[in-house]
Amino acid sequence: MSRTPLIALHGAAGAAALLTIVTFWVSALTAELVLSSTGVVVVRTAILYALPVLVIAMIATGATGARLAGRSKAPVIRAKRRRMALVAGNGVLVLVPSVIFLWWRAQAGLFDATFGIVQIVELAAGAVNIVLLALNMKAGMAMRARRVGKATS
Repeated sequence: MSRTPLIALHGAAGAAALLTIVTFWVSALTAELVLSSTGVVVVRTAILYALPVLVIAMIATGATGARLAGRSKAPVIRAKRRRMALVAGNGVLVLVPSVIFLWWRAQAGLFDATFGIVQIVELAAGAVNIVLLALNMKAGMAMRARRVGKATS
């Protein structure tokens, strides 16, 4: 595969991942602040069912990013790799288990302190991932702008 389609796929997958996380985050917060318990159950179920979309987008983002970066030791690439490692760890260790746990508790109607604490942890971890993915997207766009600038010079 040439670099141009790979770059486009990487950008689309990264944007899809970021948009999905933002949607989950806003939906969860809105449900908790505005909706009834039935609405929270619906939102939690929707997040659980949409989780594979996020996982696929993250895998595609990581795989295409690794392929594009190759063995580069450039500081911008190293920073993007570190951020992606944090995003992945946060997702696997905090976010996915939280989504499943909160869905299970919502289905059982258990909206207690444990639900609230896990939700706060999930929202904090989600906010961290939003910031890290946004920083990676900003760095990627800057790299592309520099590449396009060199091509037209």
